[in-house]
Amino acid sequence: MPEPEPTSKARLIGELSAEFAGTMILILFGCGVVAQVVAGGALTNGGLGDHDSIAWAWGLGVVLAIYVAARVSGAHINPAVTLALAAFKGFPWSKVLPYAVAQTAGAFVAALLVRWNYTEVLAKADPGHTDKTEIVFSTLPGNGGLPISQLGAFRDQIIGTALLVLLVFAVTDLLNTPPGANLAPFIIGLVVVAIGMAWGTDAGYAINPARDFGPRLAAFLTGYGGAWRDQYGDLYFWVPIAGPLIGGLVGALLYRLLITPHLPVAEQQPGRVPAPDK
Repeated sequence: MPEPEPTSKARLIGELSAEFAGTMILILFGCGVVAQVVAGGALTNGGLGDHDSIAWAWGLGVVLAIYVAARVSGAHINPAVTLALAAFKGFPWSKVLPYAVAQTAGAFVAALLVRWNYTEVLAKADPGHTDKTEIVFSTLPGNGGLPISQLGAFRDQIIGTALLVLLVFAVTDLLNTPPGANLAPFIIGLVVVAIGMAWGTDAGYAINPARDFGPRLAAFLTGYGGAWRDQYGDLYFWVPIAGPLIGGLVGALLYRLLITPHLPVAEQQPGRVPAPDK
């Protein structure tokens, strides 16, 4: 006898659980590698990694997070992606805020785990818990050291997230040329690696409000009193929230305008029914 279909409430709970778990996986690898490189490296003369290892670990974190959550929730793991999907792909608007809360909660819990695990190293490398190691958890203009203004960081976040969402739409569009053999998560991870290597200077490529706000809150609650401000003393936490939300919509719009109208209607493939934009 077949099992009954889950109710809409049970389905939503499952989706939110998957978003929580997927975003937690992402942050465990992402903030974990930054803690290893920044704090651990400060105590070992830079012997525990570099910028490239950070970019690769964030990208691999995305890959693994998507594999964890995709079947249940679609593995948005990013409120900017969720918002763009609602605006351009028919994702239910009623789920946007719950997804964002679940994603932020997953990022928050993961950051607390990283903070706890690296307690001794962070205390030794930065006893005052300053900007020097706050970047383990959240982003700063110019990564806290380069002369980048809030406006420059805001611009950077719009551009970087637009690039991310445009490419996510391309990779997951069955009417385009999506990767086969369940390789889309791997390709999206490579997208994040590439963004980290090419767009990481001005604002640390947060490109994800949950990824930044959840760990920033965790840092603030565990001793980083200046977590809401940048190295200039100005309130900064809003930049990696507003910038990515705007950028995600821009990237989705560009894909809709430049690519979607020109895609041929593909023949139905066994097991894969193309779903054109609504």
